Order: sequence, then C-alpha cells, then structure tokens
Amino acid sequence: MSLTKEKKASIVTQFAGSANNTGSIEGQIALLTERITHISGHLQANKKDFSTHRGLMQLVGKRKRLLNYLQKHNLTGYRQLIEKLGIRK
Repeated sequence: MSLTKEKKASIVTQFAGSANNTGSIEGQIALLTERITHISGHLQANKKDFSTHRGLMQLVGKRKRLLNYLQKHNLTGYRQLIEKLGIRK
C-alpha cells in the first residue's frame, strides 16, 4: 500500500513548509521514513519476503545519504529533523 496524495501532502507540509515543496531534503527524508516504517511492519509479518527486504535496505541507504547531505549543509536543520522523526539517538 502506497501513501495517498493527502498523506504525502500533509507530511511534506509538516516537514518542508509547504505542500508544493516536495523536493526539499527534509520532505524527502520524511516521506522515506514513512515508507520505511510501513515496509518494516510488512516484514514483521512476512519474514521470508526477501525482495521487499532488499527494497527496504535501498530506501534506508537513500535516506542515510540524504541525512548525510543535510548534516553537512544544515546542521541545525538536521538535528531538528531527526528529533521530530525520532530516527537517531
């Protein structure tokens, strides 16, 4: 199940500022985080779904690269974002 238009717009509005700002790093990271949590729940029930596991690892890697970029260019924004999403401790 993918994210609906309304759900995507609300996530982007919450993290990126406006619903039209879908290309912002913060918005992309928030959308990836939502997809990752959804797929993780699927994999809890379907432990032998290895192709979905591979896709999950690709999404996690993409999010990690975006977080590294954000950390290098906007440290305060990075810290606020990980605090809101609760992804790193």
